[in-house]
Amino acid sequence: MTIAKLQTTRGLTREELLARIPAFASEVAKGAAERDLNRELPFEAFRLFRELGLGTLRIPVALGGPGGSVADYIELIAAIGAADSNVAHALRSHFNYVENVILSEPRERDAGAVELILAGKLFGGAHTEQGTARPGQVTTTIIRQGDTYRLNGRKWYATGTAFADFASFSALDEQGQAVGVLLPVDRPGVQILDDWDGMGQRLTASGGVILDNVEVFPHEFTRRSLDNLVGRHCSTLRQLHLAASAAGAVRNVLSDGLDYVRRQARSAAHSMADTASQDPFVQQVIGEIAANSFAIDTAVSAAAATLDETVAAFTHGGEAEIEDALLAAALATARTQLLLGQLGPRSAERMFELGGGSATSRNNNFDRHWRNIRTVLNHNPLLHKSRVVGDYLLNGTMTHLREGKVF
Repeated sequence: MTIAKLQTTRGLTREELLARIPAFASEVAKGAAERDLNRELPFEAFRLFRELGLGTLRIPVALGGPGGSVADYIELIAAIGAADSNVAHALRSHFNYVENVILSEPRERDAGAVELILAGKLFGGAHTEQGTARPGQVTTTIIRQGDTYRLNGRKWYATGTAFADFASFSALDEQGQAVGVLLPVDRPGVQILDDWDGMGQRLTASGGVILDNVEVFPHEFTRRSLDNLVGRHCSTLRQLHLAASAAGAVRNVLSDGLDYVRRQARSAAHSMADTASQDPFVQQVIGEIAANSFAIDTAVSAAAATLDETVAAFTHGGEAEIEDALLAAALATARTQLLLGQLGPRSAERMFELGGGSATSRNNNFDRHWRNIRTVLNHNPLLHKSRVVGDYLLNGTMTHLREGKVF
């Protein structure tokens, strides 16, 4: 079935929605290397994503959705990442928002949030700011003006917001208290900039947003809290989303490597083999990359299973059970990221052993895989994560694991 025939999204079952993923990933993969070379943001990919209803995956059946699991969602991200890790990464804010909505009590959900998600709307946002003394500090302000409010400031790391319909922003109110707002991205005064200058993940629209006297209505203040148990779960999920995106990039290393060997590579001058595919050195490298990808995928899948156990604990367990599940998920995800940090960049670098000078051709753009994986890994300090995991195993210390944030 072609993409063009898959337009209806209402009433889809989990199985029907999952069946749409391969065709979508195939479309995203077309021209991915060229888009990276030419800095062409993948707007078409997000148009298709909306039309196929893939952003509704985690909405429970009881709320009118397909009822996909965390494991389903994480595999969706890895599959998209194998086509273009930019697209996979840029969906992180959307699924973080969806997860918080579905696990929060109805009175804590933003007005109409479930209906907007089911209608195919995508969510982005930006909370980080540049030039502050420490990460996490906010200088953006919101002040009352008549019956509405005005929002002013400049945000950074607005990943995916250029492709979204709504975006959340943090600000300080007139009493200096932190608040959040959820706004349509086409609201006058919201200017999304394509100024992300990272070496990798160039097409995630991770640059800045200017908020210039943006009008905010009272009902647009968000009700969500990031400092509760659901917020901690979402923090872990955001980390696993990054890992799944990079895991997809490693799959792409393998698929691009296989295609390159079969299509273009020659056996080395000193090799006894007639073709690159018969060259034992090439075979060894392909085998190594395949094993690395398998190990990463297995770790990501195992971590996703622990997050599904957390979701089950929210539904059926008490606070102690939820705490245990949150700890297990944070540890599993941190270890997955540490494994990825060792095997991901190595796989992308080893790919260049598959050929000679032609492997470095800009037309192939194989270096994007290393750049993308390394950029994802730079989101949070792996040295901190390994130390925290080690401190827990040695001494039972859980301070950082329980605070969420990057765990």
